[in-house]
Amino acid sequence: MRLLLDTHVLLWALMEPHHLSETAREAIEDLRNEVFVSAASAWEVATKFRLGRLPEAETVVRGFQRHIETLRAVELPIRVEHALLAGTLPGNHRDPFDRMLAAQAILEGITLVTEDPAFQAFQVKTLW
Repeated sequence: MRLLLDTHVLLWALMEPHHLSETAREAIEDLRNEVFVSAASAWEVATKFRLGRLPEAETVVRGFQRHIETLRAVELPIRVEHALLAGTLPGNHRDPFDRMLAAQAILEGITLVTEDPAFQAFQVKTLW
């Protein structure tokens, strides 16, 4: 299975794994699964850290690449196709990071690991 971690799932996996559902934790740890972390999540974590809304993420921001490697995760860059779909997805969900993750999951055929019900509006395949 191919999995894209929502930003909160990424942070929980790195800092507070007890917040993950058993299903999510097992899927992330399963060596048969390919785990992806979006550049959008790096952008979101760094932005929220800079704004003071996520002060506990300093170590993640400072060593982001090393941290995603501990999860055996592969970086998923943002491509033009992702940006275009994110900007044109229907609905009034205003979070640009969520819209980008949804677009990437749709275009790449990846299951999004999230507990956020907002992704249902985008008809994204999710796992929690």
